[in-house]
Amino acid sequence: MDELNHPLRQEIEVLRQIILEAEKSLTENIKWNGPNYAVGEEDRITMRIQPPKQIQLVFHRGAKVKEQPKEKLLKDDAGLLDWRTNDRAVASFKNLAVIEASRELLSRIVSEWIKSTL
Repeated sequence: MDELNHPLRQEIEVLRQIILEAEKSLTENIKWNGPNYAVGEEDRITMRIQPPKQIQLVFHRGAKVKEQPKEKLLKDDAGLLDWRTNDRAVASFKNLAVIEASRELLSRIVSEWIKSTL
């Protein structure tokens, strides 16, 4: 991360902090040149940092395709998540102000996502 010199580095760091504080069971590693969060060996949240115009958090159940649940894995009344399938969603952030405005909601989503995917 230090070598990337990313224009949204501050946003990346704040998102990292929110994720790691929201769910203590997560471990952080690197995937697709950005932070990735796993429970044990199972990836759950991947940060997409390219292209450098926004940061996206991809909420998923790992690299292998699994049978789709009949409904979305969690409720998102605020509309922060863009659902791709019932077990895969993306949250997009263009700047620090958007992240800070979503901090509490994002923390809750991270925690609920991990509980719903165990």
